[in-house]
Amino acid sequence: MKASELRLKTDDELSAELDLLGKEKFNLRFQRASGQLENTARVRQVRRDIARIMTILGERRRKASGKGS
Repeated sequence: MKASELRLKTDDELSAELDLLGKEKFNLRFQRASGQLENTARVRQVRRDIARIMTILGERRRKASGKGS
């Protein structure tokens, strides 16, 4: 997921996406612990997508509060 795609979404859509990714991350952790995880690169992808969404939401909150540049 690219940051440019995420910036087009609303805050509500980003929050929903964040919830889904959090659940996926949880499931991937369990799969890894039980030895059932096939796509190990997906863990890294999910973590980075979560970070991208949190960064964009943080930027929007700072801009809305007037403390951003």
